[in-house]
Amino acid sequence: MKHDRQKQKVVCPLNKEADRTVKIIICIFLVVSISAVYWQIQDHEFINHYDDRDYVTDNLNVKSGLTSKSVKWAFTTFHFQNWHPITWLSHMLDCQLYGLNPKGHFLTNLIFHIVNALILFMVLFRMTGGLWQSGFVAAIFALHPLNVESVAWVAERKNILSTFFWLLTMWAYIFYIEKSNIRRYGLVVIFFALGLMSKPMLVTLPFVLLLMDYWPLKRMKLLQANNTNGVIGEYIDKKLEILWLVFEKIPLFLLAAGSCVVTFLAQKSTETVKSEVIFPLDVRIVNAMVSYLEYLEKTVWPKGLAVFYPHPGSALAAWKGILCGVALLSIIVIASRLIKKVPYFAVGWFWYLGTLVPVIGVVQGYKWTHGMADRHLYIPLIGILIIVAWGLPEILANWRYKTKVLSILAGILVPALMVTTWLQVGHWKNSITLFKHAISVTDNRYPNLALAHNNLGIALEGKGRISEAMIHYKTAMKIKPDFALPHNNLGNIMFSMLETNEAISYYQTAIKLNPDYAMAHNNLGIALEEKGNFKEAIDHYKKAVRLKPKLVLAHYNLGAVLKQEGDFEGAVEHYREAIKFKPDFALAHNNLGNTLLAMRHTEEAIFHYRLAIKIDPQLTLAHNNLKIALLQSNE
Repeated sequence: MKHDRQKQKVVCPLNKEADRTVKIIICIFLVVSISAVYWQIQDHEFINHYDDRDYVTDNLNVKSGLTSKSVKWAFTTFHFQNWHPITWLSHMLDCQLYGLNPKGHFLTNLIFHIVNALILFMVLFRMTGGLWQSGFVAAIFALHPLNVESVAWVAERKNILSTFFWLLTMWAYIFYIEKSNIRRYGLVVIFFALGLMSKPMLVTLPFVLLLMDYWPLKRMKLLQANNTNGVIGEYIDKKLEILWLVFEKIPLFLLAAGSCVVTFLAQKSTETVKSEVIFPLDVRIVNAMVSYLEYLEKTVWPKGLAVFYPHPGSALAAWKGILCGVALLSIIVIASRLIKKVPYFAVGWFWYLGTLVPVIGVVQGYKWTHGMADRHLYIPLIGILIIVAWGLPEILANWRYKTKVLSILAGILVPALMVTTWLQVGHWKNSITLFKHAISVTDNRYPNLALAHNNLGIALEGKGRISEAMIHYKTAMKIKPDFALPHNNLGNIMFSMLETNEAISYYQTAIKLNPDYAMAHNNLGIALEEKGNFKEAIDHYKKAVRLKPKLVLAHYNLGAVLKQEGDFEGAVEHYREAIKFKPDFALAHNNLGNTLLAMRHTEEAIFHYRLAIKIDPQLTLAHNNLKIALLQSNE
């Protein structure tokens, strides 16, 4: 029994000069077509009402660029329920280069998408030698509207960045099997680790590498040979071959397992995973079964794509889940039975099923309110495209017009996708266009659609369109009466209109619906303070900081009311907390200076006044207070 792992060959590219020319043309087409479809994102805004604020615009560590402090934070934080330091570093680098100009951030996303399409083309061609099939997969991947969300949303950098490392891992794996050694295997491990540190969804990649071992790399021979000839030794040899292929990926499986553990700890640390989740297991399984087929439907007919598909919950009939489950199982059986005859079908189908597992919603966080998401298909879509790219030519193999028909179909499909994708990109121009479109294409029966109305209300309010914002907040409350967010947001509008009693009523309702809603406690404190109810205001500020220790505004407001009540020590403590979590908070520095000056800590007060002026040179209060403090220090 002999295993020669030093001279394994991957399918070689065709040798003709013409094929080299075609490869170049395909690559040029990918770059030009992607740029043409997506270039409009250069005029888009951050989606600050849906994650971009947490990832970039309000994230002090990211905005500060690549500093020793921010880099350390990237590798130690569980912010936003995940550990993905490479993603944080990429956002920091963008801020270092472009500041908060969205053009640069979108340009980075676009470049990664172009590079992903090019690598995908080269990897598939290197493995299979199928020039046109590989070009087709790369082109549809590049231009399919389902992938717009991953490119036109800055917060989804983790998706395209992790896919970049996914594809590099595949490339390194091909490099490794041509000549197996520790150095080449090390590249596989490094790229995979970087991918996991960009987004933990890559945990399924080792299983995809095993699929590649079967087809197209043909390293797994047990299922490819007829073992009915009674040659037991040959059968055992091939079985050991499979065991070796699994064994060589143990470091990758260990990395994947470690990533799962870290992700669980990250989500647990932010209370995303709790013993009691929003939807029971049977509801989640039904939604998962239906989602698998709905994703296929959107792949074939990409209509009604939106940033947010509300989870149907118990509104989704159980029989639909059962029917979809039977359909999926039937395809699995068919793929397994045809695995020798049409291996690409089994590989593509199991690629699709397997890579969706981490995000299909069976294992669900406490705050998981969406049923599906376009971004989840960025990698799984490749499996379906492989089936089409290799299956359709084989179906038409004996037809004399095969080449003409395939050329005509591609000539119709690619431009159609480009137009559809260009239109879909346009919906991502800003938060208002995005959520208006989501509402227009989503079934109003589902209670979780309330989130889209709430977010649209926030976006409209930010543009000063108050009456429109109120309509959407009230619509959100009507769709989902137990939804706390719109009550809080309506309270803010009422407070700004000096309707303090009505604002208090909305805040109290929000807290009744969600007693752990820290911002509602903070806002209720502000309204109560306005009414002169300082003791009650202090109680709500304290509840806010207890529920959310990093809530800067609550610390600041608590500091202000404690100073007013004569508790200078308490005021200093909370002003310091506000500054700790937001060092560029000029007003907090100024008010801390005032409190310290009242306590006769003049030198420290001067220090904070100067910091406030450095942060905001136009802050007149700080200039005046600094003059007073300097006069006192000279007495």
